Amino acid sequence: MKPGFGEVLLAEGDPRLREDEERLILEFRRQLDEGMWAAVPTVSPGSGRKEAQMVRDYAEIPTDAERVIFFPRAAGG
Repeated sequence: MKPGFGEVLLAEGDPRLREDEERLILEFRRQLDEGMWAAVPTVSPGSGRKEAQMVRDYAEIPTDAERVIFFPRAAGG
């Protein structure tokens, strides 16, 4: 996280621990219920290019993911 860049830590924990995983799942669902989208940062092999993989369910988060980024849906229609 970079101070001053608008990043906010919502939850953290070890998904291998049942209690932590339950808390992470609840926060993930809460964010989606509030209308946020979720993505997991990735890096393209060889290029170093930063990308993100959209996720719609907690089970879609790769086990080696360090973070999930939530962001608002675009306004308008």
